[in-house]
Amino acid sequence: MIAGSFVEPHGSTGPYFGRAPDILGLILMLAGAAALVLRRRHPMAVLGATVGVTVVELLTGEPRAPVVMSAVVALYTVAASTDRPTTWRVGLLTSALLTGTAMLTGSPLPWYSQENLGIFAWTGLASAAGDAVRSRRAFIDAMTERAERAERTREEEARRRVAEERLRIARDLHDVVAHHIALVNVQAGVASHVMDKRPDQAKEALAHVREASRSALNELRATVGLLRQSGDPEAPTEPAPGLARLDELAESFQRAGLPVEVARSDAGTHAPAAVDLVAYRVIQEALTNVQKHAGPGATAEVSVVRVGSRLEITVLDDGPGHPAPEASAAADEASRRDDEDREARDGTDPERGGHGLIGMRERVTALGGSCTAGPRYGGGFRVHAILPLTGATGDGRAEPDARTTTGTAAAAGPTGEN
Repeated sequence: MIAGSFVEPHGSTGPYFGRAPDILGLILMLAGAAALVLRRRHPMAVLGATVGVTVVELLTGEPRAPVVMSAVVALYTVAASTDRPTTWRVGLLTSALLTGTAMLTGSPLPWYSQENLGIFAWTGLASAAGDAVRSRRAFIDAMTERAERAERTREEEARRRVAEERLRIARDLHDVVAHHIALVNVQAGVASHVMDKRPDQAKEALAHVREASRSALNELRATVGLLRQSGDPEAPTEPAPGLARLDELAESFQRAGLPVEVARSDAGTHAPAAVDLVAYRVIQEALTNVQKHAGPGATAEVSVVRVGSRLEITVLDDGPGHPAPEASAAADEASRRDDEDREARDGTDPERGGHGLIGMRERVTALGGSCTAGPRYGGGFRVHAILPLTGATGDGRAEPDARTTTGTAAAAGPTGEN
């Protein structure tokens, strides 16, 4: 501003350096520059101060000093630190005030002189430049925030998937252990009971123990193989169990001494992988409960029926509810444990865990189905599950939707020994 005040724009030979600012003009220039020190803390107040000294210079200065440049810098700061509507309102008001004052007090210069039009151009440029800088900063901040939010979302999604997979594996481990260890326990008790009197039957029971333990190890190996990292030895690729292995499952219980009758009317039904697995696990868990809690002489009935777009699973038993006797168990002990085992079977006994039926219900509910379990009228127990066959394609298979793909992991629920 001080350098510009030495220029005489209307000399006889054109603009030249030669004039000197008056004392008032010098004071106004220094005051306007000093006010700009606070422009980032108080942009509006500084704009008002610089506009004020500019108006004073326009009214009194002759020859004029470029004090208006302090107002231009202050207006740019206001535009860069506020929103667009405020920028244009303040910019138009400032431009009109300074340009109008210059035009009305510009004697002997005409109102359309370049000095007056220059004030209008500089204030308009300051408003536009400040608004552009503010928009650019807001765009960069938004992109940065979006990138940070996306990174946080990816991390949260990864943690969620890890937790769901861990719960799913825990649930599968519970199913494997509850089924096979129950068979091993029963057959070991039988072998111990008949070892001395009927060694042939004891050998057969021990063979069943070995087969059940081998199956448990294979399924545990397949489940734990999911935890392997890339580069680890190749994990087993055996498919997850489903209704195609239902006869094999029933046969394993029959070898353990539980008569199981299977009735199916789902021929030609290709259930989605998640539904197929849950159906198998529900039957496995229900038969395991029958084996453990229904008592001696109990029989089980399993039915798999397709009704429209639903798959209905029913497991019935006619047991009185006493636990299966072992070689060392006395009759009075079996009677004492009757009520306790029924509570554990209903999933309500905190000491025994009761998580088998809870996990069963959560599996089915996660797929949008329903599961009920309770005593039958006249004795015995009934487990009934309804699974939807949703998203079926032309060949009868189902495309997993969001609920199906995430439901299996989300249905892990509490796990433990039933």
